[in-house]
Amino acid sequence: MPEFSTWPAPAKLNLFLHITGRRPDGYHTIETCFQLLDWGDEIELAVTEDGAIVRQAGMKGVSPEDDLAVRAARLLQTSAPTRLGAVIRVRKHVPAGAGLGGGSSDAATVLLALNELWSCGLSRMELSRLGARLGADVPAFVHGLSAWAGGRGDQLEPVSLGDRHYVLVFPDVHVSTADLFAAADLKRDCASVDFNGFDPLTGVNVFEPVVRARYPAVDQAMRELQVHGRPRLTGTGSCIFLPVEDKFSAESITHQLECRYNVCCVDGVDRSPVLAKRTGGN
Repeated sequence: MPEFSTWPAPAKLNLFLHITGRRPDGYHTIETCFQLLDWGDEIELAVTEDGAIVRQAGMKGVSPEDDLAVRAARLLQTSAPTRLGAVIRVRKHVPAGAGLGGGSSDAATVLLALNELWSCGLSRMELSRLGARLGADVPAFVHGLSAWAGGRGDQLEPVSLGDRHYVLVFPDVHVSTADLFAAADLKRDCASVDFNGFDPLTGVNVFEPVVRARYPAVDQAMRELQVHGRPRLTGTGSCIFLPVEDKFSAESITHQLECRYNVCCVDGVDRSPVLAKRTGGN
């Protein structure tokens, strides 16, 4: 029986999300600030000698071939290269389609962890370049720092946001990111902001009105949450987050909401917990 080690795959919040234009290749240019969370998925990994990449547990309805965690392991295996294999268990806590970057974080954690466990010796920059081949958000999770992001989300500038507290609310809907980006009513011409001295919570998420118009459950939840503060959508949704002043308030609001919603209380952090787990590398 192989020996497993457990690695965190933290979720993230987009505190605001602007689209500033569209590139000739069709990709949108964005400006955002994301904060990592002390909560997310867990990845269990065991090194094997046979070279096989095997997934023993993962998200229901997602095949191993489509799982970003498996794809990340195979990409690293051929790029390092190594003859070692791995058994992967993805313990999902982050719902699909929530706008929290769960799949991208899973992939980043697999890259970081197997780089250690297989003794590949790749730098974080090299791992980031591999991650970019898996998805636009993966490099941000590889770097593992809360950051301002521009371009396609790949131009990163670390930012210190300090400890923050949030209540996450999960309406029972799955939002299609592709459909939102294609929406005719999506605002694509936001003015660029000067990140210097800019409070990210004064920005807006351009996807919020689009999601609320198409998903009544999200709109209803946001209306009901206004009694507790200013609810906001993260990413392309469907997760709603409520910034709160302190941990006690976050726990109190969570307790009030848990009879009606899938809800949890989380802390924002500036450094990914997966970096603390690593024993070496750059």
